[in-house]
Amino acid sequence: MKKTIFTGAGVAIVTPMTESGEINFDELGRLIDFNIENGTDAIIICGTTGESSAMTDEEHIACIKYAVEKTAGRVPVIAGTGSNHTSYAVHLSQEAEKLGADALLSVTPYYNKASQAGLIKHFTAIAESVSLPIILYNVPSRTGVNIAVDTIKALSKVDNIVAVKEASGNISQVAKIRQACGDDIDIYSGNDDQIIPIMSLGGKGVISVLSNCLPKETHDIATLCLENKYEQAREIAMRTLPFANALFCDVNPIPVKEALNLMGFNAGHCRLPLCDTSDKNKALLSSEMEKLGILNIIK
Repeated sequence: MKKTIFTGAGVAIVTPMTESGEINFDELGRLIDFNIENGTDAIIICGTTGESSAMTDEEHIACIKYAVEKTAGRVPVIAGTGSNHTSYAVHLSQEAEKLGADALLSVTPYYNKASQAGLIKHFTAIAESVSLPIILYNVPSRTGVNIAVDTIKALSKVDNIVAVKEASGNISQVAKIRQACGDDIDIYSGNDDQIIPIMSLGGKGVISVLSNCLPKETHDIATLCLENKYEQAREIAMRTLPFANALFCDVNPIPVKEALNLMGFNAGHCRLPLCDTSDKNKALLSSEMEKLGILNIIK
């Protein structure tokens, strides 16, 4: 059995921006503290929600460095270092290791549409270049490629490939991964509306967008599942589900940044080509947040 990186709810944290479009490190620090103080079990920096694809190399590395220093060992820091260019992913992964990240999140190569054999070679090359544990990130809606169950099984034999973030939306695939791999690979839900079903199949937690705004509730859902208290977990999940769904009324991370701004944080705007959402979507977010009592709670 491989060592588990974390159990519970890890936040796929946003990257706040200033009005001029620069990274707002002070506000990133506030968000990291807010999450840790409210029970978040891991910080995932420079993921999809963190707009890593719109960062320069220097910004990417600076964000990882800042998150490691700000978190200061309170919870694990997992650095997103994936790319569709294998040697570049190796470079970012090695830099994250030097900076003190606890683990890596490596997304399926996008646009290239690699074969399953290519995926095995890609992820193995990254794994062999570092000693850090690696979470595979399967999100075919973003990348155009699904990591097949047999491919995950093959990759689970690599010593430091220890987990998969499953955001395929396919619960049957999650069950098949669990059956095929057993304890050779941990499974994290990559979708906030699938925490309970994935954890009921043996998942260890979630890498969450919802945690940006509701860290305690998301942590509690995952923790209750780990304790086999599914009825209590379901109560929280059903109460927060309309808001979790509203966070995907537009392309992630557009809505979650808007929601954080409505809470009172200064998350700023997304970088182009992502732009502000519609007034209709803003009204939806505001309505759901009002029901949960989280409008303008940050002073």
